[in-house]
Order: sequence, then C-alpha cells, then structure tokens
Amino acid sequence: MSEQKIRLKWDFRGPEAKQTAKHFLTHLIEFLHKENLSRFNKESYQGLEQASSNFCSVFLIIESKELTFFKEHLKPHRAFYEES
Repeated sequence: MSEQKIRLKWDFRGPEAKQTAKHFLTHLIEFLHKENLSRFNKESYQGLEQASSNFCSVFLIIESKELTFFKEHLKPHRAFYEES
C-alpha cells in the first residue's frame, strides 16, 4: 500500500495575491532544490491555484511521513489528505 498523500497550502489574499503567490512558489522551488527534494519539482506535486482575483494558494503534495519536516521548515497554512 502506498503512503497517504497530503496537500499543503499557503494562502495569499488581496489585490496582489497572485503576484505574491508566484513569488512564494519561486522560493518554495528554491527550497526544494536546496534540500535535494527534486522529486517535488514536477507540476503534479506543486503549483499555484487561483480561486479569484483576490485569493491564490500555493500547494505542495507530500507523503504523510514527511509532514513534520515540512511543517517545521515551511509552516503551511492548511493541509488536506489527497484523494487516491
């Protein structure tokens, strides 16, 4: 059985939400590279979601065993179990 997947999210609100989310995503990708976590660099594992012109989120999909590491280093705003 495969490990349970978790979607971590960072939320950005306001008129500059999309630009701020893009900037955060750039830093997230840099962090993944620095930590040799290149398996997360695929678009299926990370990205940006725009709910409206004033609300964007950046997401990263991890395995549940990695949750503590990412919580301590990146402090996500929300987390959800991914549907299989």
